[in-house]
Amino acid sequence: MKFARDTWLVFQRQAQLLLRNPVWVFVGVFQPVMYLLLFAPLLKPALNAPTQAEAYKIFVPGLLVLLAIFGGLFQGFGLIAELRAGVIERSRVTPVSRLALLLGRSLRDVVSLLVQAVIITVLALLFELRVFIGDLLLAYLMLALIALMTSAVSYGVALKVKSEDALAPLMNTVAQPVLLLSGILLPLTFAPGWLQGIAEWNPFSWAVDGTRALFAGDLGNDKVWQGLGIIAVLAAAGVAWAARQFARSVR
Repeated sequence: MKFARDTWLVFQRQAQLLLRNPVWVFVGVFQPVMYLLLFAPLLKPALNAPTQAEAYKIFVPGLLVLLAIFGGLFQGFGLIAELRAGVIERSRVTPVSRLALLLGRSLRDVVSLLVQAVIITVLALLFELRVFIGDLLLAYLMLALIALMTSAVSYGVALKVKSEDALAPLMNTVAQPVLLLSGILLPLTFAPGWLQGIAEWNPFSWAVDGTRALFAGDLGNDKVWQGLGIIAVLAAAGVAWAARQFARSVR
């Protein structure tokens, strides 16, 4: 009970900070919306899709996974600012759970991501995208797990490096191959065989394939459950590792 209350208090404070400066939500939505409006219309001829709606079923899931990955990986910058301001230092004298300090922040990031995902999905409906609500909710669960994992890892790395100058190139170095080897913007079925073989080792490619299957209404596709399982395990591992970093930093 105390752990849940601590998590809620941290989440509440972090959410209030976000709502006081909602420009960050706008910034997070703006770029994906530009992709949706300016890039997605080119996909029908490029993918040889029978309709524009079919092209959006391929593109929108990848765009949402992209938002979950990048939105989470760069959350550590805010934590470094809190470190510099002494917020984390003051947490040492409080009885709040160290795991709650992490989860409260990460859950704020998950909720922010889901709000952005709903906005993008609603906009995509205007372009004839159609998806069953049950499949959509399961896809949102996949996105939430990705955001939980990436934000937790970002916080843990931020506590290790304690510098924006070190965190920025490190996160970019991780993000670029993840993006290119997950088929986010275009399916990897168009890639050479050797590239597809490498992508099989990228857990996010499973998440993208599973999310696309859900948007296509193929709930029984093995990629859905394999992707959910892989991401859930990685999310648990990422949270456990980041929680240890919080425990060491806040003693």
